[in-house]
Amino acid sequence: MSYFSGVTKIAFEGKRSKNPLAFKYYHPEEKVGDKTMKEWLRFSVAYWHTFTMEGTDPFGHPTMVRKWNGYRGMDLAKARLEAAFEFFEKLGVPFFTFHDVDIAPEGDHLRETYKYLDEIVSLMKSYMQDTGVELLWNTANMFSHPRFMHGAATSSDANVFAYAAAKVKKQLDIAKELNAKNYVFWGGREGYETLLNTDMELELDNLARFYHMAVDYAKEIGFTGQFLIEPKPKEPTKHQYDYDVAAAYAFLQKYDLLDHFKMNIEANHATLAGHTFEHELRYARINGLLGSVDANQGDLLLGWDTDEFPVNVYTTTLAMYEILKNGGLGSGGLNFDAKVRRTSIEPIDLFYGHIAGMDSFAFGLKVAHRLIEDRVFDSFIEQKYQSYTSGIGLEIVNGQADFHKLEQHAFQTEIRYVSGRQEMLRSVLNQYILEAE
Repeated sequence: MSYFSGVTKIAFEGKRSKNPLAFKYYHPEEKVGDKTMKEWLRFSVAYWHTFTMEGTDPFGHPTMVRKWNGYRGMDLAKARLEAAFEFFEKLGVPFFTFHDVDIAPEGDHLRETYKYLDEIVSLMKSYMQDTGVELLWNTANMFSHPRFMHGAATSSDANVFAYAAAKVKKQLDIAKELNAKNYVFWGGREGYETLLNTDMELELDNLARFYHMAVDYAKEIGFTGQFLIEPKPKEPTKHQYDYDVAAAYAFLQKYDLLDHFKMNIEANHATLAGHTFEHELRYARINGLLGSVDANQGDLLLGWDTDEFPVNVYTTTLAMYEILKNGGLGSGGLNFDAKVRRTSIEPIDLFYGHIAGMDSFAFGLKVAHRLIEDRVFDSFIEQKYQSYTSGIGLEIVNGQADFHKLEQHAFQTEIRYVSGRQEMLRSVLNQYILEAE
């Protein structure tokens, strides 16, 4: 059965193409520097938004037209799986991602849930072998079910902590079986709504204990994928403990977890934290923590996680600038944690959304590569900070200065003001983007 009839494999036709089912900028085998676009970008489809979302919102019922939605239970899970791999092949992506509850229904008890997962994973493994599509990462959903209303690893109920551990244990077994490149922790409920009923110290200590248990179990079973934390500041809780990269970094430092974790950075989460996407990427990069990316964008006029497909080429250019500076994403990738809008109801709209996102990042990759090759920003930054390359500045950098020496220098030196040239640099960025067009 075809779930996307009328759609053939999406091909590259170039920027002058008028075909909405063709890539304008993403040419998988085109070399950019020393790697192909496919190697740099490592695109991935998110199972949940693409195959389980039905178009509901807080004010409305499902709107999506999907052939598989006529099924229920395990029949629905199998139909979604079949549809997913048809979509992956036609879109030409090398990776996908999922939560446990995306691929199989929960049973009446945990053992039954395991049974359902085992059946689907067996089928999924066969599809993966036949198509060559790989698992970028998987994770456990520990935020939807009412049992997680007070958190999972940070729950006030030790029984919930144990249940969460069982879910992650099972997902790590699946990650090992399917050769997942990474495993993600997103703590949607790991936070609080009010400090009036929260023991923050215990919750943070327990979260660290949970992560250490996961590290130990991964070693026990021989799972070598990269562990990733996905920061988010709020929604559904008022404050989540992994608020942003800086907060997650401090947590990893305090609890001796730095050697085991990197960051999965989502654009929409960055803006909810009051940061730009490139800020979060750079903070992770300069601290050796840039692992993977959830590629989407938010609506800056709305205060929640809208998970739109990324089409802002300024953002994709600056994101790829950081990723290129990082030497790529290693075992990570660009995962489209993005959903079509509630009014984009037809199956073909899933292709339109992904094509737009893939082209936007391919465009950004090429512009960012030229910016780096021409040392546009590097040269200006070096000039701006040149006072630290000699004299008293070099002594500061080398740890040879103290307050006495700096005071004597200040007595003898007149400060000269220098422009930051923000407008000029933005104009140059415009020029590079427009020339690429």
